[in-house]
Amino acid sequence: MLAAAFVLVPLAEIWVILQVGQLVGPWWTIVLLVLDSLVGAWLIKREGARAWQALRTALQHGRMPAREIADGALILIGGTLMLSPGFVLDVAGILLILPFTRPVARRLLTSVVERRLLVVPGAGTGRAGFAPGFGPGFGPGFGPGFGPGSTPGDDRRPGPGGDGPVVRGDVIE
Repeated sequence: MLAAAFVLVPLAEIWVILQVGQLVGPWWTIVLLVLDSLVGAWLIKREGARAWQALRTALQHGRMPAREIADGALILIGGTLMLSPGFVLDVAGILLILPFTRPVARRLLTSVVERRLLVVPGAGTGRAGFAPGFGPGFGPGFGPGFGPGSTPGDDRRPGPGGDGPVVRGDVIE
């Protein structure tokens, strides 16, 4: 899918630039591209400063800044999209940056992140509460005392050999 995007997006950008060029002429197309970049830079600066201030305010009031972090991420993604020349990605970037269209993108971002981080009971591990690759030990390959079936407080020594009990004590120099 990513490879297709790297091929299709530039083709779409070129096609739109050519269509705009045929409609308004080549010089006006260049003026529109430059104007689009200037407006985008101003918008990124303004909305980025607002997002930064909202983040600071949330932290000063002791509340979790989830919305503010999502807004900052969307502004960063929108600004990155606006770095490329063309109209298609610039429109997408502006939609991510504008304060009245950002809530829609924030809901989409939140749902994507929730799906990727969702912990499904018993998914793939035979244990409830941990998705594959997460949880105590992070799966096989971490040596004795770290894999599935290992729990915190095991009296087994990690590493090769030595399946005897761990002798607890103090190190004195």
